Amino acid sequence: MAEERTLEQRRAAHALAAIQELQRAGRGGYGNYKSYVSSLPATILTNGLGQAAATLLAGAKLNSKNRNADNRAREKLYDHLSSWLCGGDEESPYQKKGDLLENITRNDQDCYIRAQAEALEYLSWLKRFAEAFLEGSKGEK
Repeated sequence: MAEERTLEQRRAAHALAAIQELQRAGRGGYGNYKSYVSSLPATILTNGLGQAAATLLAGAKLNSKNRNADNRAREKLYDHLSSWLCGGDEESPYQKKGDLLENITRNDQDCYIRAQAEALEYLSWLKRFAEAFLEGSKGEK
């Protein structure tokens, strides 16, 4: 009989799948993702989850015609975080699938605090797997 996986195992599996997707796309498809995922936890602790998510989207330049790999990397990181926090798991803080910023603005403070804590836990896995499997920017190991 198969045992149920823990929340930590489910976080790790989701993060690993996200990084493997980037790895298949190649360096040109993920730009400096490794650097962005490394700095995002500090940004969340300094500015909060909502501000950090909005900053990622601003850097993604979704409406620009001249998007580069770094813009796409920011968008991918936002998408990975959003997919986990917004219905990616039975214990996700935001059970309504959809956009992270919409969920942040439509839910209460308790849910926001839980989402911020969960984001930090999830990002620890994304960061570890990015360090293990993705190339960094020039001059970075």
